[in-house]
Amino acid sequence: MKKLKNWDNKTWLSSKSYISQFNKFLKTKINLNKNSKILDIGCGRANIISILQKKFKFRNKPIGIDIVANKNVKKNIVFTKIEALKYLKKQKKYDLILIKQTIHFFSRAKLNQLLNLAKKSLNPKGKILIFSLKTKNNKIPCFKKMRKNLEKSLKRDEDLFKIIKKNLKEVSYTNFNFKVNISKQKYIRMIRERYISCLLNMSNKEINYGISEIKSKYKNQIKFTDTLKCISYRK
Repeated sequence: MKKLKNWDNKTWLSSKSYISQFNKFLKTKINLNKNSKILDIGCGRANIISILQKKFKFRNKPIGIDIVANKNVKKNIVFTKIEALKYLKKQKKYDLILIKQTIHFFSRAKLNQLLNLAKKSLNPKGKILIFSLKTKNNKIPCFKKMRKNLEKSLKRDEDLFKIIKKNLKEVSYTNFNFKVNISKQKYIRMIRERYISCLLNMSNKEINYGISEIKSKYKNQIKFTDTLKCISYRK
């Protein structure tokens, strides 16, 4: 699969409103202070941990890892271009390991390895927070081919959730909801830039055909609720 580069590049996922609401949600899951150590797996441009760093001024800057090194990764965090499994084998310790919209890039076997290494990398009372798209009645605006690919991906995610439950055993589940209000023109740009993994392997012809569907299907402003399932594990 091609690498996902634009999921947090000028999308609602990179907006100040989204990041603010997401970090407020994090506050309900874990108490952070200037001594907290954070690892963000699949951090993208590190928007979330960058804002946390500005707020808490951690003694140890948050660490973000990704297999894609974007030019505009935030500068107030420590970024490393590396695979998660390779990095976690260093056995450094963290109070929070954040895995946001990333699990679908792992095979079942590698997901188990990831979870085993993540557990070993937690400080006492540390937390793993895993976020992934809601699999039932997902509201993300789609054209026909995109919806088919997304549903296939979400079905696989359900299998991965079972692996997470079996591995971590005692977990809690909640949802993070964000109300999106985006212009159709901007959303079409996001589709062209393949902002979500279910678009990555589509041909330009399929993308253009899908955009025609979006143009006829939606009004000038597209409104929906983007919901992430949060799986929380505490050591």
